[in-house]
Amino acid sequence: MNAVQQIIARPEVMQAIVIVGAFTVINFGLKILTNFYKYFLRPSKNLKKLGEWAVITGATDGIGKAYAFKLAKRGLNVVLISRTEAKLNAVKAEIEEKYPSVQVKVVICDYSDFNAKLRTKVEKAVKDLDVGVLVNNVGVSYQFPKYFSELNEEEVAGLMEMNVNSTTWMTHMVLPGMMERKRGAVVNIASAAGCHTMPLLAQYSAAKGYIAMFSRGLASECAKSNVTVSCQVPFYVATKLAKMRAAFTVPTPNQFADMALKWVGHGGDVVVHPFWLHAIMGWFIESIPSSLADGQMLSMHASIRKRGLKKMAKLAKGE
Repeated sequence: MNAVQQIIARPEVMQAIVIVGAFTVINFGLKILTNFYKYFLRPSKNLKKLGEWAVITGATDGIGKAYAFKLAKRGLNVVLISRTEAKLNAVKAEIEEKYPSVQVKVVICDYSDFNAKLRTKVEKAVKDLDVGVLVNNVGVSYQFPKYFSELNEEEVAGLMEMNVNSTTWMTHMVLPGMMERKRGAVVNIASAAGCHTMPLLAQYSAAKGYIAMFSRGLASECAKSNVTVSCQVPFYVATKLAKMRAAFTVPTPNQFADMALKWVGHGGDVVVHPFWLHAIMGWFIESIPSSLADGQMLSMHASIRKRGLKKMAKLAKGE
């Protein structure tokens, strides 16, 4: 028996190993039970107690539109903000028809250039409202995965403006009222790309990482004011932005919003995967060596990039 085996064989060492092992198993089991409760058993908050109005950006498609309908169903009046007037009016009409008692306001705003004039316009539209929920949903990704060095200046500026500036300024407009009233919920829709290394989506990943850290800091600042701040981080959702069809691990916007709404107003968890399968995917990525995860992600994105470049070449030739 060598020295290491002799040490392990000592009763006090064996006892310590058993205790540590038992603690690890118990801790893991408690995490599973806690998460099961949060995802499937915990009741949703009564969001009307937070305020009369919900403000949703990027509200005419995908997750934003689904959120608008879910919040209207809960009895909140909604402010829909997006850049296309026709789409805004169409969603407004749909909500009013389905929920006649709900008030709907629309604000036309192109977040790709959220300048001082537009910020003033949006602020005037929401400043006198009792806003209980703010959903910062607007955002943009790459046309397809690319090396950062391949992005042009317009793409670089757009990624910052749409993903970073929009959320920052909208929160700056609405949060003071929530803090004063001591109630409210800010929901920032980010992406799993902001939690994991994403080669060939580097700037998009960094922008969403900003949203995650911004949310963490704000959540701590606002805790004593009974205002919750959360950052919801989906993997793929079947939206126009993702350009993917619904599948087992790719929920529809409606399916995602159903689960996402269960987390709104609950404190404690700031950066969350509302869709339970995405939470498992996130745990798996974090559990394997980062070098392996990063390499697999680079390989996958490189393959998508190759197809994207071929498609662009065909379009350029008029094929």
